[in-house]
Amino acid sequence: MNQPKYLETLYPSWGQQFVMNEVLFEYQTEHQHLVIFKNQQWGTVMALDGVIQTTEKDEFIYHETMTHVPMLSHPNPQKVLIIGGGDGGILREVLKHNSVERVVQVEIDSAVIDMCKKYFPNHSQGAYDNPKVEIIIDDGLNFVANCSEKFDVIISDSTDPIGPGESLFTSDFYDGVRNCLNHEGVFVAQNGVSFMQLDEVKTTKKRLGSYFDEVTFYSASIPTYVGGIMTFAWATNNSDLRKITLQEIESRFERSELNCKYYNPSIHFGSFALPQYIHRALEVKS
Repeated sequence: MNQPKYLETLYPSWGQQFVMNEVLFEYQTEHQHLVIFKNQQWGTVMALDGVIQTTEKDEFIYHETMTHVPMLSHPNPQKVLIIGGGDGGILREVLKHNSVERVVQVEIDSAVIDMCKKYFPNHSQGAYDNPKVEIIIDDGLNFVANCSEKFDVIISDSTDPIGPGESLFTSDFYDGVRNCLNHEGVFVAQNGVSFMQLDEVKTTKKRLGSYFDEVTFYSASIPTYVGGIMTFAWATNNSDLRKITLQEIESRFERSELNCKYYNPSIHFGSFALPQYIHRALEVKS
């Protein structure tokens, strides 16, 4: 019997296809078309509006990289803001840091959180029940534009810059982020697969550069985000965060007692080494 297949539609001329061994949930929410299904290779898979968002098998690479690079670069991250991240993976990793006293997560669609708690329990691992966490259902742009609270680390775990996620790549959003960030803090954001979405990297660098003294990118290779390395934007007004030595990162990592499947101090340092095509696109001499 032929089983139904899910074809990702992120790129117009090619894409990846998944056998849907079992469709667990499908729903058109107010903002997004959400599909959750089982696949023999990748376990439980979630797609939003034709784009793969997360899978049970490789999520740890994305979530550990996006979280621990800024969290261990900062000397004492106590207050963290997460924009998006409704699957709970970033929240799970942030809460592993003992210095954290408060986490605010802003998610535009409560249905995403509800479905992920049900179908991806290992992503959040009970993190939504932690008393340090406050969940706010709101548009991320609206939140940062009106928020008076300051954070040490801000993580934007958004969808691609289409549909509801588009506003989280705008100058207005970055301006709001700057106003919500402590002067010594750092902002990171997913920035797509650079080989396929190089214009996003260039646009992000230009826009963030209007609000932050230091803007660069780091990367990781996530199997189901096809097309090459996934880049993450890094922006801060505290240049000392990138001057930290490998030895200090190793010391912080050891003290944190983090149990990671992907991240380690060497990965941390190596993730900032960018391929030449990105340097050339950004007109940065390597």
